[in-house]
Amino acid sequence: MKIGILYICPTPLGNLDDITGRALEVLGRVDLIAAEDTRHTRKLLTHYGIAAKTTSYHEHNEREKASFLLAELDQGRKIALVSDAGTPAISDPGYILVQQALAAGHQVTVLPGPSAVIAALVVSGCMPHPFYFIGFLPRKKGERQDLLEELEANSWTGVFYESPHRLRDTIKDFCALWGAERRVAVVRELTKQFEEVFRGSFGEAYEYFSATPRGEITLVVEGKQAGEEEDITEDSEMICEAVDALIKAGAGVHDACKGVGRALGLSKSKVYRAYHK
Repeated sequence: MKIGILYICPTPLGNLDDITGRALEVLGRVDLIAAEDTRHTRKLLTHYGIAAKTTSYHEHNEREKASFLLAELDQGRKIALVSDAGTPAISDPGYILVQQALAAGHQVTVLPGPSAVIAALVVSGCMPHPFYFIGFLPRKKGERQDLLEELEANSWTGVFYESPHRLRDTIKDFCALWGAERRVAVVRELTKQFEEVFRGSFGEAYEYFSATPRGEITLVVEGKQAGEEEDITEDSEMICEAVDALIKAGAGVHDACKGVGRALGLSKSKVYRAYHK
């Protein structure tokens, strides 16, 4: 077996001028480019006059294609991994290939470049560190709400991806579980012609995005601030008794907290925290 090289190569978020000179040099000399969408990548390559061989590597063929690419690396070949936009393996395929390439003893190197996570974070106006990145929230409402409940009390800035057609439903969940006054930046179409950054509360964001927007969307949400939590200490005993009663009747903890919250006019997350305290 020979030692191959896998280059993790960021590509522009939208503005083709944002690619680095080093990325162009690597794309021009590798033996193969593994692209999330070869048609999309071909536009970039054509723009810069790069005639390179490409192969598809996306979420639907990631595991089987990783074996093919690993065999290419075993022949000592140089491969560039790119996604449609930004840095590969953040929210796009790449982790499996990187993991297998390292395990096989190949060289893996990363080029600096565009990343929607970092760009949205620094332009949001929220505290840039510490922060956590979730990627896309679950599509199913119940799973999405469960995850948001777990994260609600975190004081770190949170970064999330979301699709345009789910944006308003997700903001509605944030309002219900994190409070309509929590601050958020909705960053849309970064580096493109119609780039937009909305900064305000979740309640204001829900009204602002009354129509489905277009483009790639990143949410940057401020962490929970000291003193933000509603004081429900005096009612905690009553809350616990009500939740326990529903659980004894056969309800799960999450459904019980939701039912008690609805009856008392409290958010499910506040009831959940009070119960577990």
